[in-house]
Amino acid sequence: MKFEERTLSTEQIFTGKVISMQVDEVELPDGKIAKRELVKHPGAVAIIALTADHKLVLVEQFRKALERTILEIPAGKIEPGEEPKLTAIRELEEETGYRANSFTYLQTFSTSPGFANEIIHLYVAKDLEKVEQPAAGDEDEFIDILEVTVEEAEELIANERIFDAKTVVAVWYAKSL
Repeated sequence: MKFEERTLSTEQIFTGKVISMQVDEVELPDGKIAKRELVKHPGAVAIIALTADHKLVLVEQFRKALERTILEIPAGKIEPGEEPKLTAIRELEEETGYRANSFTYLQTFSTSPGFANEIIHLYVAKDLEKVEQPAAGDEDEFIDILEVTVEEAEELIANERIFDAKTVVAVWYAKSL
């Protein structure tokens, strides 16, 4: 690879519930040495859940890193050994109380390649039905559910209520669905 950086050493500096962090010493293509601070993440899924009347199902939750509440599409971390589609099915039910009779893979993308290896697998869920007793969500997750039109979602982007990249991408996709 033309610009590959060869790892010379790795120092693990943190291991948490969701991420780990490390500092790698690398050899650059020109032979110089540099350090790279890296966040390792197991990967995630995100779901464009569309109701029968073509509304997007969003979750509203507080995001500590931003110190504010934002609106997002349902999403969640892939558990060890779990297939992304199964994660998406599980997360949709846990976060929204919906199941989908149609689940379609759309795209996989990186969130912050400059310092993190997190990737998100994006799915479209259609033909939704409410689950009588949905699977329990995370005990430390407090969310409200909203259903909005694509036009309303675009307004929420303009007003920065929708603020994260995966949801902005999802709204753009939803316009063509």
